[in-house]
Amino acid sequence: MIKIAVIGGGGVRSMFLAKSIANRAKDLNITELVFMDNDSEKLNIYGKMAKEVAKRLAPYMKFSLTEDPIEAVSGADYVITTIRAGGDKMRCRDERIALDMGCLGQETTGAAGFSFAMRSIPALAQYCEYVKKYAKPACKVFNFTNPAGVVSQTLRDMGYDFTFGICDAPSGMLRSFEEFLGLPLGSTEAFCYGLNHLSFFNEIISNGENVVPKLIDSDGAYKQTDLRYFKKEDLLKKQFIPNEYLYYFYEPEKSVQNILNAPMTRGEQIEKINRAMTAALKNIDIENDFQKALEIFEHYYGMRENSYMASETGEKRDKNYKFDIYAPDDGGYAGVALGIVDALISKTEKTVIACVPNKNKALDFLCETDTVEISCKIIDGEAVPLSPKIVSDENKELILAVKEYERLASKAIRLHDRQSAIEALTVHPLVHNREAAEKLTEKYGELNKDYFGEWI
Repeated sequence: MIKIAVIGGGGVRSMFLAKSIANRAKDLNITELVFMDNDSEKLNIYGKMAKEVAKRLAPYMKFSLTEDPIEAVSGADYVITTIRAGGDKMRCRDERIALDMGCLGQETTGAAGFSFAMRSIPALAQYCEYVKKYAKPACKVFNFTNPAGVVSQTLRDMGYDFTFGICDAPSGMLRSFEEFLGLPLGSTEAFCYGLNHLSFFNEIISNGENVVPKLIDSDGAYKQTDLRYFKKEDLLKKQFIPNEYLYYFYEPEKSVQNILNAPMTRGEQIEKINRAMTAALKNIDIENDFQKALEIFEHYYGMRENSYMASETGEKRDKNYKFDIYAPDDGGYAGVALGIVDALISKTEKTVIACVPNKNKALDFLCETDTVEISCKIIDGEAVPLSPKIVSDENKELILAVKEYERLASKAIRLHDRQSAIEALTVHPLVHNREAAEKLTEKYGELNKDYFGEWI
């Protein structure tokens, strides 16, 4: 019997988590699921919607909602963390502070990610302490809280070696490729290496064939998949597929200018959509009129999906969004976590893409203590990264630069070290110079006082 706790269970994407977990409940013997959130309004909307999804898919599984983190993690076998300290409004302020200096304000790859980490990490460290004290001794924590790269590195540096970083960007790209090629969901095996939101696919295997060259050469893939953010002539030279977030590193000036020209930043879009969706759902009786709630959710979440990276790139998706409870499910970020859970329970080797330490120097130009986003095998309860066959000099140089930023960001946040913060932002490829780094350190320090405390 397995208990899973979700910290941040009042998030907009809670139904996705509930669906993935409920779909695997029987074969993984998940008997209890708890969604916890400190925002009672959102928990009573999105948490209740998640509960309804779980009830329909796995009525035999105990599902509860709580605002008490100790109650949530007590006796838990696994914990998933997906929190947003400060809410959408703080994300908007993070982004605008960076943009006012001409720097990318994206919340993970941009300078704003540093500010987000200043709020995320203290909160997550507290939850990790609760896990150590109240969860089962072998409990694992799967973190989806952004910025996942800095967060994963810092939690490991703080000694929380039971944590794994997970992200649905790689699986989302694979899903778009499988749909384009007419393949069943989850039928490909990808070999990925790099850092979170800075990773590369050299191989995507389908029926023994590497389909990366086919995808790169297909004009249709640049219209129907997440290759839409890149130029065909560039990828033909590179012969690998970059994570969609590499767009910001390949086109930094263009992406900043596009955002400045847009009426709203991505954070402001999300804040507006989420606020309207929450207001529309607030007076719906979720348990007795779930279909109405679902229609409202589909309308607003479709707006989110179709506007994804649109302002930054000029490329807009155009899909009629539907949340089908009973449709096949690739698992998203919960799927990564559950893949690890499956391997731990069954003691069988499984391949997943996760943020884990660079064990055995799978990327030989990084330290073993560096966290990397990489394809890895789960062997005897340990994540063993798989070394890529080829790492181009271009990719190696970029990974090294961003990893140095993550190391310094970890030090700055753990020690409240102002100088390390300045150094971290100075080496960040998307921050222009030391003067900008110094200003960002001061402004983000002031913004996050209530969450982070003072710089030393």
